[in-house]
Amino acid sequence: MTDLAKRVKTLTPSTTLAITAKAKELKMQGHDVIGLGAGEPDFNTPEYILEAAEKAMHDGLTKYTPSGGVAELKKAIINKFQTDNNLEYNADEVIVTTGAKHALYTLFQVILNDEDEVIVPAPYWVSYPEQIKLAGGKPVIISAKEENEFKITPQALEEAINPSTKAVIINSPSNPTGMVYNEQELRELGEICMKHDILIVSDEIYEKLLYTRDTHVSIAQLSPELKEQTIVINGVSKSHSMTGWRIGYAAGTSKIIKAMTNLASHSTSNPTSIAQYAALAAYSANEDPVKEMKKTFDERLNLLYKLLVDIPGVTCQKPKGAFYLFPNVREAATNNGFDSVDDWVNALLEEEKVALVPGSGFGSPDNVRLSYATSTEALEEAAKRIKRFVSEH
Repeated sequence: MTDLAKRVKTLTPSTTLAITAKAKELKMQGHDVIGLGAGEPDFNTPEYILEAAEKAMHDGLTKYTPSGGVAELKKAIINKFQTDNNLEYNADEVIVTTGAKHALYTLFQVILNDEDEVIVPAPYWVSYPEQIKLAGGKPVIISAKEENEFKITPQALEEAINPSTKAVIINSPSNPTGMVYNEQELRELGEICMKHDILIVSDEIYEKLLYTRDTHVSIAQLSPELKEQTIVINGVSKSHSMTGWRIGYAAGTSKIIKAMTNLASHSTSNPTSIAQYAALAAYSANEDPVKEMKKTFDERLNLLYKLLVDIPGVTCQKPKGAFYLFPNVREAATNNGFDSVDDWVNALLEEEKVALVPGSGFGSPDNVRLSYATSTEALEEAAKRIKRFVSEH
């Protein structure tokens, strides 16, 4: 029997998918499970986007498109960068991809050679290290301390750089922590990257979900030099509740974007045509539905945060963006007699039917990730069950 390729043997199974599968199994058995593992908004895609997709189908826009995306959508993305980020890009500096995840995957494939290193701050999104390994690279994990709002310091970045370092990932607002880098912090990190000629991979998929009076800052907008050094990753999945449509994009130097486009032409051919025209509508209309979704998330954040910090043994940094809380539950777990937070999470699901994602999958084993992309009623009931679980143990 043919053996599997070495590259896939190194992959770590997704803890998010594992806990989701277990929760679904319990639901099928008739249990009242509250799932807080979702990495997507619980709203449907706005109506005007659905109508645009339907029109595209009736207009016959169901054929192959250019591998890098249709010209109209590229133009809309370029306008979005100008309006939101004060960034100027040409069409050959933008690629539309099958989700932001595919943009990241394709980027690592075209920039990494065997043993090239990519610095990944922990906590990190689960797919970063795996995608780097699939491209033959080596993820170098550096800890972003909880007391520093889960943000890496310039010193930590400098110490992690060596001649094999090819890139660093900056994810702001962050999955799983919801933390946000401010302009000064980005400038300091950017100076180090410029000094060592390190490519910056700026994952800004949660850009629109920011709950402070501050505006989102992209590291690429801070100087022409940093823009040249940065590949911006974004998409409509989180901002417009379009996770299943699979439309993301990357923007950066034309050399890298051209290589990504060439690779995409031999893998996906092109992003789904109908989804591209849906994304075009998302960026061509007013953002009232987006603002309404953001307002709801902000209200849920304040509610769930207040309920969580009232539970003994649970501490939590209040996030500023995305739709996750990332509390430290180490004390609650050890005081309850559990050897690890993973065991605590599994017991919580078995006994109280609340599904959380253990932080071990994000490189932070003392924490858990809770998504507040669900109803207020579900959040209140989940917090009640967690508190009961802790008190009864």
